[in-house]
Amino acid sequence: MAVMQRLPWGLLALAAAGLLPFVGSRFYLYLGTDIAIMALFAVSLNLLLGYTGLVSFGQAAYFGIGAYACALLMMQASVPFILSLLAGGLLAGAAALLFGYFCIRLTQIYFAMLTLAFAQIVWAAAFKWNSLTGGDTGLTGVPFPAFLDSPARFYYFTLGVVGISLAFLRRVVGSPFGRMLMTIRENPERAEFIGVHVRWYELAAFVLAGFFSGVAGGLFGIFNHSVFPDFSYWTKSAEVLIMTILGGMYTFFGPAVGAGILLFLNMLVTSYTEYWPLVLGVILAALLFLFPGGVLGFLEAHLLRRGHREPRGT
Repeated sequence: MAVMQRLPWGLLALAAAGLLPFVGSRFYLYLGTDIAIMALFAVSLNLLLGYTGLVSFGQAAYFGIGAYACALLMMQASVPFILSLLAGGLLAGAAALLFGYFCIRLTQIYFAMLTLAFAQIVWAAAFKWNSLTGGDTGLTGVPFPAFLDSPARFYYFTLGVVGISLAFLRRVVGSPFGRMLMTIRENPERAEFIGVHVRWYELAAFVLAGFFSGVAGGLFGIFNHSVFPDFSYWTKSAEVLIMTILGGMYTFFGPAVGAGILLFLNMLVTSYTEYWPLVLGVILAALLFLFPGGVLGFLEAHLLRRGHREPRGT
């Protein structure tokens, strides 16, 4: 059991993912790229949900802002892709700073509903601002970076960006800042009582989550060669929220696992039937009753129980 806990699971998963271009078809390469991007999106949301205890229904706003900003900078200003991707994340983080300043003043369901309200504002702007965003037709023909001229190269680039981002977020949640976020999650009143400026910690987490959601959105827009208002619609927020809960919001890699499971099941089920929403509803109901801690949370708890039952010296 101790050996299992000490294994660098993140590095092992990244190494295994690196083998996909050699063992899978182009279809699975596209699926792997999609999973990697959504894994970053889900883990960034979990900085709010699992570590800070803030339920956001509007995380798609920053995903969409990052996608639009990256695409527009490349198409209209000829900014290099790397700089455009970084700028997309920064603009998403700036929007999160602005919206978060108002959201953190509320708690629980009021906080969640205000995040949704701001996300709907972003979606409405993207949908109606035809001269900038293309309106309901979106931005099509987003140029693909010349140095990423093959699906395998873009896949490896995405893995690199996602790996660096997850490593940074891992350091954040393992730092004193991250431990303070978990203290706020468990008892914000007590944290306030001992002198912690709870609202500023929540705002910092909100901005970090917005930045990495924007990076994920920028990657997603380039990957699809297009950006649409639906990137910032509430259903995208619901999708990533389901991924986080499915994988386990109280584990760091749980949301990434949830992204992989949900996207793979979506691909599998939709190839046989059109009733994917029905199947998804059944999955969620079963999850809440049988695995309330998520898939990875259940596995970790199961392994921990086995470790406690093992006799000493084994």
